[in-house]
Amino acid sequence: MNIADAPVLTLADLAAWSRPGTALAVLGHPIKHSLSPRMHNAALAELARTDTRFATWQYVRFEIHPDDLPRALDLLHAKKFRGVNLTVPHKIIAFDRVAEIDPAARPVGAVNTLRWTERGWHGFNTDGYGLAAAVRETLGLDLTGAPIVLLGAGGAARGAAVECLQRRCASLWVANRTRETLDTLLAIIGPIASDVPFHGFSPATPPTDLPAGAIVINATSAGLRPEDPMPIDLAALPRPVAVFDMIYNPPQTGLLRAAADRGLPHANGLAMLVHQGAKSLEHWSGIPAGQTAPTMAAAARAARGLT
Repeated sequence: MNIADAPVLTLADLAAWSRPGTALAVLGHPIKHSLSPRMHNAALAELARTDTRFATWQYVRFEIHPDDLPRALDLLHAKKFRGVNLTVPHKIIAFDRVAEIDPAARPVGAVNTLRWTERGWHGFNTDGYGLAAAVRETLGLDLTGAPIVLLGAGGAARGAAVECLQRRCASLWVANRTRETLDTLLAIIGPIASDVPFHGFSPATPPTDLPAGAIVINATSAGLRPEDPMPIDLAALPRPVAVFDMIYNPPQTGLLRAAADRGLPHANGLAMLVHQGAKSLEHWSGIPAGQTAPTMAAAARAARGLT
């Protein structure tokens, strides 16, 4: 059976792990929906065609309850898994449980990529890289120098906000329905904003001084279900230059349909998933993310039934 199609593994499977070769894994709760095994195993198979080092590399998935994450991380390290991806809800939980944090990931307060070292796990966050690469690939735009309207103030939004500020966006406007959550995010990003102006607002009452030509980025979960309300009314904003939704399933959310209706360039989050995965593999293998991203993209699209 192809590893990408193998059953979801458990903590008990991890405790009994004895497979030869170089192992990589993704942990989540739930994890069954993850496209990461298909993407990574496709990239590893392609690499193995010309480099025998990768012939024994394999990427598997484990369903790990949050309460079991410390045990799982200890087992993965003891069994010398070369690398680990973390998805919801483990990114924030693992942050304080790794030996070393990449400086770029520290302001985010979350890690999605771990690399094995003798002293413990070295944590990275490749989500921001994935966002920037996806916006550039799908919309032809750069975060640097662009006004940004960011929807949401949760974990995904925090990573996006940090990336936009680190890449020196022109300005950052964060919309969130819950004021307390919004204020928490604004307090976190304040120290890294430097001279980049940033503001918060309620999506129900957008301010009149929002910039025209902004990149609108949805980092909320609104759109995952057909009945979800849109995270913001695009008609209430000065005309954006484009709309990017981090959600990739469904491939067209209500927000993206609204963008299409208004004739705005728009894209979903599948490319972000691909590019963050390719960057993770770079951390483990040394192979540049740009080399493996096309293969990962083809595998992800095939898994989603896209041409």
